[in-house]
Amino acid sequence: QVQLVESGGGLVQVGGSLSLSCAASGNIFRIGSMGWYRQAPGKQRELVADISSGGTTGYADPVKGRFTISRDNAKTTVYLQMNSLKPEDTGVYYCSANLRADIGNPYYTLYWGQGTQVTVSS
Repeated sequence: QVQLVESGGGLVQVGGSLSLSCAASGNIFRIGSMGWYRQAPGKQRELVADISSGGTTGYADPVKGRFTISRDNAKTTVYLQMNSLKPEDTGVYYCSANLRADIGNPYYTLYWGQGTQVTVSS
């Protein structure tokens, strides 16, 4: 069984910073890319940033220059440093991981965390 456990959300004022983390655990053979998505009320879930197993990163245009995604050396934990936060960054942030649960299964499956609320007040 695979779990992605997020932490670090909360309430912050405009211009402030928050740091999110997400740790993958359980029956994991190999983790590929990991990422962060967010969902604002009444809107679809959207990609915020992702990072490959080799460390290549990608960002959605609205967060470029403000957010930084990273992984630990073991590559089982992904972080999102969010600076210069804006009210439009408010939403539930979800961690994702493409991983193989066991050596016998060659396919990668996308797993999700439970989500953590980020609220930016003006």
